[in-house]
Amino acid sequence: MDELLPHLTGVVVERIERTGAGVHVWARVKAEDGVCPTCGGRSRRAHSRYDRRLADGSVAGQPTVLRLQVRRFFCDDNDCPVRTFAEQVDGLTTKHARRTTLCRTELEHIGLAMAGRAGSRLATRLGLPACRSTLLRLVHALPDPEVGTVAVLGAGDFALRRGRRYATLLIDVVTYRRLDVLPDRKAATVAAWLRQHPGVEVVCRDGSAAYAEAIRQGAPKAVQTSDRWHLWHNLAAAVEKSVVAYAASWNTMPRTAGSALAARTRERVAAVHELLSQGVGLLECARRLGWALNTVKRYARAERVEDLLRPPRYGPCLVDAYRDLVRQRLAENIPVTRILAEIRDQGYAGSANLLVRYINQGRADPERVTPSPRRLVSWIMSRPEDLLDHTRRHLNDLIASCPGMTTLATRVREFAAILTGRRGQDLAAWIAATRGDALPGFDSYLNGLEKDWDATTAGLTLPYSNGPTEGINNKIKVLKRQTYGKASFTLLRKRILLDQ
Repeated sequence: MDELLPHLTGVVVERIERTGAGVHVWARVKAEDGVCPTCGGRSRRAHSRYDRRLADGSVAGQPTVLRLQVRRFFCDDNDCPVRTFAEQVDGLTTKHARRTTLCRTELEHIGLAMAGRAGSRLATRLGLPACRSTLLRLVHALPDPEVGTVAVLGAGDFALRRGRRYATLLIDVVTYRRLDVLPDRKAATVAAWLRQHPGVEVVCRDGSAAYAEAIRQGAPKAVQTSDRWHLWHNLAAAVEKSVVAYAASWNTMPRTAGSALAARTRERVAAVHELLSQGVGLLECARRLGWALNTVKRYARAERVEDLLRPPRYGPCLVDAYRDLVRQRLAENIPVTRILAEIRDQGYAGSANLLVRYINQGRADPERVTPSPRRLVSWIMSRPEDLLDHTRRHLNDLIASCPGMTTLATRVREFAAILTGRRGQDLAAWIAATRGDALPGFDSYLNGLEKDWDATTAGLTLPYSNGPTEGINNKIKVLKRQTYGKASFTLLRKRILLDQ
């Protein structure tokens, strides 16, 4: 019994029966006396005896019920307000409980992992029958983890209802321990938490102005550090604007000048610039044309219509598997009908129109397919040694085709060296050089770095990062999907803090 059922070492098992409903265990308490829960005194004078029915951990997948005979004792301390008390077994029973400690613990773990209905189904299959309300009640009754003193704090937000409502996650960046979940991301809420938990020396955060203000109010002596991932991600957005602006230089793919999309774009650009020439403001243009304000701004900023005609993005096609053969036969001036018959012999299941359209789009002509702006941005933002040889050569040729692209790639690699080498002291020189280059789309990014200068410099100097917070945010997405639309913030908070 000590080996198979160690939680029953404090009782004497008298008999075990297996019925259609499960396993029943009859037992009595092994101790000769009882301990008063109020005064702590021991007593041997029994007042009465009765049976307790406790749900226990399953045995071989069968529900188990413990029929425990307990005694009620007189308390011999005259000063104790309690005259009688029922004995308890450490690690097995608690006052008024209808489950053993083992059973309760197992149900708590199931409730944290699976929540309501799903947890109830799993518990029943494992021989621990419990309804969803019971599981939720057990989870809500669990105590929150102790926060203690935190030296390096990580703060990040996640969506409770995307675009409408957000919450704040606070963790210990050093130990990855989850500390608390706040119901919103307002500065007052975060500042109040920081005042209640003094001792924070460093706070890792994103570029949120609300978090910056909260740290200044709640922990004015703490060092704020911007997350390096967000700095790099925002740089990628600026790089994409520059790549699109220089598309006329590096994009050699023939553009469908006569397409319906190109015609519509020209009409819209003409309409916006005509209103602007009449002195109409951007907001009034959006109202008259019935478009979004950002759309009007994009057309107004365009100096040429060609800047808005991005290269097409093609998805997977049935001809892709035979691209090399089609390219070879086209170079040999083989008619399309013969090419179609040849690739059909090799398993091509598409139509003739698909092959003709594939060839007319130019997807089989060049040895190199011109990448989309976003793909080119990913090449520029990657380490050169991480790219394939042919991709690296293609990137070098595209960069060399335009002086602006050459400067752009140089600045990106310089910033990467600052970021990976923790050389925050070189940031000022990099910003000055980048401003002098006048790269399209970089002004807002550089203004953001200067506006949050202290935190940005600390983020590029100190070894701490908000990466652990973002990693936990990804795990939170799974917890939200399990109870989508059917759970409260209180339950989600418990699962985030305790389901580790």
